[in-house]
Amino acid sequence: MVEFSHRLCNQCRVLGQTVTVYHHPDNIVRTYLQVKKEMNMEYQEAYRKLEAYGQLHVLKYFEELSSGEKEALLEQIENTDFKVLEKCLHREELNPRGVITPIEVMQLAQIEKRREEFTQIGLDAIRAGKVGAVLLAGGMGTRLGSDAPKGVYNIGLTKEVFIFQRLVENLLEVVRQADAWIPLYVMTSDKNHEATTSFFREKNYFGYDPDYVTFFMQEMAPAADRNGKVYMEEKYKMSTSPNGNGGWFLSMIKWGVADKIKAAGVEWLNVFSVDNVLQRIADPCFVGATIATDSAVGAKVVRKNAPDEKVGAMCLEDGRPSIVEYYDMTEELMNAVDAQGEPAYNFGVILNYLFREKDLEEIVEKKLPLHVVEKKIPYLDEEGRLVKPESPNGYKFEQLVLDLIHELGSCLPYEVVRNHEFAPIKNRTGIDSVESARELCRENGIAL
Repeated sequence: MVEFSHRLCNQCRVLGQTVTVYHHPDNIVRTYLQVKKEMNMEYQEAYRKLEAYGQLHVLKYFEELSSGEKEALLEQIENTDFKVLEKCLHREELNPRGVITPIEVMQLAQIEKRREEFTQIGLDAIRAGKVGAVLLAGGMGTRLGSDAPKGVYNIGLTKEVFIFQRLVENLLEVVRQADAWIPLYVMTSDKNHEATTSFFREKNYFGYDPDYVTFFMQEMAPAADRNGKVYMEEKYKMSTSPNGNGGWFLSMIKWGVADKIKAAGVEWLNVFSVDNVLQRIADPCFVGATIATDSAVGAKVVRKNAPDEKVGAMCLEDGRPSIVEYYDMTEELMNAVDAQGEPAYNFGVILNYLFREKDLEEIVEKKLPLHVVEKKIPYLDEEGRLVKPESPNGYKFEQLVLDLIHELGSCLPYEVVRNHEFAPIKNRTGIDSVESARELCRENGIAL
């Protein structure tokens, strides 16, 4: 009788695959040949797919790779949608804008008059388990001089104060106010998932109940040069980037998190960005105002500090709510005034939105527009050396939250006090930087 085991035989170790074998010489050889045949079939399929899209350079280093690296590359090729790369050549024709007109904003004075009412409605929804928070944290701290996830960056001066810590502490204020835990869903990416989840565990979730924290990964899209050729970031890996701030709910569905949300009875999702360390999350007054006005989505906004400030402005586009990005702001739009003689597009979004879960389910069934964005993309040169460009050298492909909003029939732009809720960290120094965020934290009595 021959021995039966799950050990890795020497021959199969060459291909890096654990297989179940009978340790009889003939069976070992047959198993090895079978695995090798499967690998060859996968290679041939990958070759045909790359050839069809003009991307055969992806296999340039294939023979140099280890068996595990070969598997990883073949799997990535299989899972990559190369059709998007064709959009590089037609980017000027994509997503033409409609007619932009002003949208009515709920300003601070209006909010104050109904603050107590709105807050009570919001607290009731939170206590009933109807509100969840979604942290978009798929990015890295590259622009801050860090190779770690952006959220682990330490902005403290006399003690450690991490970006993730500030956000969790902000959410904990509402948890204490409502005396109820709020489900927190943290979106990572393949570039930072392990580091992010490990960091939360290491820091004991900054005092948050881990039973209410769920991690999921953002979908990735290939990154290409200006001719639509995908870059390589490793000899065994194509360059990819997160698919934009509009793809978060689709990623939730693919990870099974959307089912968890429905099962928990969560009806509203407050989605917010990792880089604003002052924002209030699941803010009861904001939640209540959105519900009380029967708005499909709420959007926190601040008064712009200049007509050309680099923030998107709330607007109507062809009569539906939308956002006009700062790079689409023409002189005409910047100089436009409303019926009261005030600047018509004076309220910038801070990437803090409240969506109805049921609306998101309907939206993702449609094909959201894809945006081609010029970026700096690290890549391997002809000699296989990693290059980190100092200026944009190619394109990334993103879905944007403005397209989610534009699919909805109504939106409540909700003004917040700029210096109390807007401290973005995008750069190391200067505007919207670690320096400016530290100053705003001090202004709000936060010890660093």
